[in-house]
Amino acid sequence: MTTLTPSNVSEAAFGRALDSFGAAIGKQWVLTSEEDRAGYLDPYALGAGLEHEASATIAPSSAEEVQALVRIANEFKVPLWPVSRGKNFGYGGAAPAMRGNVILDLGRMKKIIEVDEKYAHCLLEPGVSYFDLYNHLKDNEIPLWMSVPGNGWGSVVGNALDRGIGYTPFGDHTDTLCGLEVVLPEGEMVRTGMGAMGNSKVWQAYRYGYGPGWDQMFVQSNLGVVTKAGMWLQPEPEMSAKITLTFPNFDDASWALDILTDLRRRDVIQHNIVFGSPVRAASVQSQRKDWYDGPGALPDSVSEEMIDKLKIGWWNCKLSLFGHLGTVRAHVKLIRELFEPRLGDSIQFEIWTRGDSPEKSAKGIPSTMALQSVNWYGGRGGHLSFAPVMPPDGELILDYAKRTKRLYDEVGHDYYASFTIGKRHINNVSLILYDRDDVAMTTRVDKLYRTLVQRAAAEGYAEYRGHISYMDVVADTFDYNGGAIGRLNDKVKKALDPNGIIAPGRNGIGRERNGA
Repeated sequence: MTTLTPSNVSEAAFGRALDSFGAAIGKQWVLTSEEDRAGYLDPYALGAGLEHEASATIAPSSAEEVQALVRIANEFKVPLWPVSRGKNFGYGGAAPAMRGNVILDLGRMKKIIEVDEKYAHCLLEPGVSYFDLYNHLKDNEIPLWMSVPGNGWGSVVGNALDRGIGYTPFGDHTDTLCGLEVVLPEGEMVRTGMGAMGNSKVWQAYRYGYGPGWDQMFVQSNLGVVTKAGMWLQPEPEMSAKITLTFPNFDDASWALDILTDLRRRDVIQHNIVFGSPVRAASVQSQRKDWYDGPGALPDSVSEEMIDKLKIGWWNCKLSLFGHLGTVRAHVKLIRELFEPRLGDSIQFEIWTRGDSPEKSAKGIPSTMALQSVNWYGGRGGHLSFAPVMPPDGELILDYAKRTKRLYDEVGHDYYASFTIGKRHINNVSLILYDRDDVAMTTRVDKLYRTLVQRAAAEGYAEYRGHISYMDVVADTFDYNGGAIGRLNDKVKKALDPNGIIAPGRNGIGRERNGA
């Protein structure tokens, strides 16, 4: 077996650390074989992904075991890379940013500790998947709804901690966090918010506690290991209504986005809206070769063929409404009045009322269908996303989309776009699909991604998440006052984690001190 160790740890010291990890949690939960290491590589890596290979994986079953492992890691200076379930595909999966880190896999910690039906909140361990929580609510006939991202096999807690989103009124998953239990980098455990009181009865009811609110400090950071998280759930509404709107022309994005963003600001539409292109729709149900197998980017004529055969538009979006019967009906009427004259046709919502089959509703139901898109080019597929945060201005977004499409066309890559509309912003998602085994393609993808980052930064827009291979690239775009925010992050990191144990270099934090 080939031995891989963290860059700052000798082989002998690493062996002693692994023995100590095994004594703390059981040798069977310390995974060191080449096969084990391969199982934690980035499944969408541009190439083999060995630059992000872990040296081992340790899998605790409780918060107390996490404490023990973190203390051992400090003793031997072994860096840990915590993952909830490791399903963050498109951002690196379970793989660490720095080669040789030991993965701290929290997937065995999958208790649904509490679901409070009356007050609509829950307390979860990080290994709980969207399928787990959905089935728990369904099997126990609990009238609470959850939000889910595009891929439902990931961690409910992990997705929220990485600022993931879903498509219901509770779709800003980070905003639903309320009270965390965290193991700090030297092994001490804290509870945030009202949980800082030992016998608190309102830990999941009020986010802030007394004094500073610390929950956000552990979001997209490497300042601790979250072992429990409170989250708010949506009380089941009386009615929901849903519809897919199709817009036939590329330029329709300007006026359509202005209407949609206004409805979102006013909470007529209470969820994140995805406004997507033909390739987005086609890639989930077909492959590129089904439409076109020639060189270069997909011709516009092929996009028109997709539009015709799939009965879609150049832009497509799903809208859902939730609430009391009277409210939903009024909002259905308003949306018809806004869109029917523009589209020249009547639009019909699918209506669900309490007691109907849940499949008819607009509730969050976990699925993995979105993963089909990575098969677009064939081979071993993957995707990389650049999604800058932008103002919710239709004309500005249309201009940006046109220029982005020209860039895709120039480099010979198919344009997959969607705009995710939040309360006060739009994420202009430029998804890049590829075949991992096509070296020319992956080289092109890397260059395209870096160009998109640089161009957006020059115009004042930046990414909100980052793949492990580009965390420093994204972090460097936050350059106000010579990168003051990075220096602040590093000061906090140094104070809490002097040995650089927890996810060194994650999102650019602590990279200089740890040689990243």
